Order: sequence, then structure tokens, then C-alpha cells
Amino acid sequence: MNLPGIAMTQVAFHFNAPDKLAYACRFARKMVRLGTRLVITAPSATLAVLDTMLWHLEPHDFVAHCRADATDGLLEASPVVLLEDPRQARHHEVLLNVGDEVPLGYADFGKLIEVVSAHDDTDRQCARERWHHYVQHGYAIVRHDLVSMAS
Repeated sequence: MNLPGIAMTQVAFHFNAPDKLAYACRFARKMVRLGTRLVITAPSATLAVLDTMLWHLEPHDFVAHCRADATDGLLEASPVVLLEDPRQARHHEVLLNVGDEVPLGYADFGKLIEVVSAHDDTDRQCARERWHHYVQHGYAIVRHDLVSMAS
């Protein structure tokens, strides 16, 4: 929650992801390597697919993670937690949203990263609506075009 004198959540949109879940896996790997704790939020079915993808990364790319139904100790210790409701998070460094909705409790995190598809028009429209929500609530948004970053 944002209190007077406390910095607002940094909001960034990462646009043009060819595969949002593959990008989420790479982003999670990067955060773990940097020693940053990450919560990834999306609908349950999407998190199930992401969970499987994270388990099937190459051994040298392994990302320690857990889901909401893990034990308290594991939820506390895991550098990456997959949560449908980020308000359940034990740590609040970075929130990565791969869902269509504005994530619940996003203002409790230091950073919020929104991932936007390169080719899915419905996803891009939902991203525009989330962008509008954050602007209406006074957030300055940082824009990262993943296509131009790759060149």
C-alpha cells in the first residue's frame, strides 16, 4: 500500500513478447540470478502451464519456485512464487503480471511488470485498459519494447 512519504510502485510494460510465458520464464531466471524475489500472477490455468514450463527448463537454467498451495516454509523461502492472488505474497519486491486484469494488491509491490503479447490483439487491448488504469491512478509508466531491445 502506498502511504504518504513512501514511493509509489514502479510500473513497467514489456511490449511485444512473442510468447508471454516463455518471457516470464526468462524474466524469472533473470530475477533469481539477480537475487530479487518475484511473484508471478495470472489465472490458475495459466499458472499451471507456467509451473510446468519452469520445471522443464534446462538444469543450468533452473528457477526455484512454488505455487500458492505450497507449505508456509516453502512460500517464505522460494525466490519465485506463482499466485493467482498476489495479496497472498510473503515478499513484495517485484510482481510480474501475465494475466489480463489489473492484479490485486499491485500497489504493495516495489515494482510491477506487465507483459504484453506481440500478436494477440485481445491481450494487447487488455494491456491498454491496464495502462489506462495505472495512468488514472497517477503512476508514471516505463515502456520497454522487447522487439527493439532484441536488436
